[in-house]
Amino acid sequence: MRHRRASPRDRTRLPRLRRRAAALAVGATLGLGLANLAHPSAASAASLSSGAATVSSGTATGSQVHATASPATTSPGAAVHATVSSSTDGAPVYGNQYYLASATGAVWPLGGAPAYGSLAGVHLSAPVVGISTTPDTDGYWLVAGDGGIFSFGDAHFYGSTGNTHLAAPIVAMASTPDAHRYWLMGSDGGVFSFGDASFYGSLGGRGLAAARIVADPGGQGYWEVTHSGDVYPFGAAASDTIPRLALFHTVSSAGDRAMEWAMAQIGKPYQWGGTGPSSFDCSGLVMRAWQAAGVDIARIAADQYDSGTHVSLSSLQMGDLVFWATNPAQPSTIYHVAMYIGGDHTVEAPYTGAVVWTNWIGGSGFVPAGTRP
Repeated sequence: MRHRRASPRDRTRLPRLRRRAAALAVGATLGLGLANLAHPSAASAASLSSGAATVSSGTATGSQVHATASPATTSPGAAVHATVSSSTDGAPVYGNQYYLASATGAVWPLGGAPAYGSLAGVHLSAPVVGISTTPDTDGYWLVAGDGGIFSFGDAHFYGSTGNTHLAAPIVAMASTPDAHRYWLMGSDGGVFSFGDASFYGSLGGRGLAAARIVADPGGQGYWEVTHSGDVYPFGAAASDTIPRLALFHTVSSAGDRAMEWAMAQIGKPYQWGGTGPSSFDCSGLVMRAWQAAGVDIARIAADQYDSGTHVSLSSLQMGDLVFWATNPAQPSTIYHVAMYIGGDHTVEAPYTGAVVWTNWIGGSGFVPAGTRP
């Protein structure tokens, strides 16, 4: 059915959703203001120069700062095995706040995390490749593939590699605990330090594919993480445990593309029977999202349950459909559908009077299986 009827699940979550709706209407519609956005430029012995964004003529240019370009040939530390935190029974730990960023520069706050801005709608010279929060999580930086740095909230700009010719594209950044410095890392493992950050070594010249860099809690070292999941410590990181990591979304499947399309509709109103582009109902949103990914699915929520392969809740991936029903054991009674976006979150068009927003899975009437179109 296209229309979502009220249920016990609605009544228990209405206060939370009303609060989140107000926040989303202001900050998470992908039309966010560019808070503290600088068009970075930097000067140093390494001739580090302009940043990665083409912004409006009225946007202030970041002031020149000293940037230290550290060599990428220092011998790396010893490899250690990477581990992932989970609950005691091996299941993922849900309910955390985090930011999901896209190559387009869009930033989606999840789990109630505050919104500080994004690059959505800004023309970029290079795609965004990473996001890093400040230690107090009151701001974040986006980093582009050419090393351009964009700051939001209380994050500050200390320099960038800008349009400097690089041996390998920038793939990640990390800030120190005091947020007064940061490092950029190339895909070859080369490390560049900014602010008062020190250089402690790198994987440069080792022929390894680097994926991210994580600062040591004391700011006196860092870990470089390869695509294979191996972690290499430098400086004080050699004696510490790697902390929880932030997420950066890359499109590698139709489900990823569908999810990003649906997230771009956040803030648009719910309308019964709506299929876009200005308003949606629950099934209209997921139908259009999957069409944008090149996959046609059924129009009605109950029919969408059989528009693909059924998957267990423990196997959900981005873009998978999750459902609510009057009788969860009978798919014919399904009255609502949403799209899974990871971390126990969904994006959905909920009901009349609300807007497209992110929410949680579960609750009354939740169907114990999803569908992958």
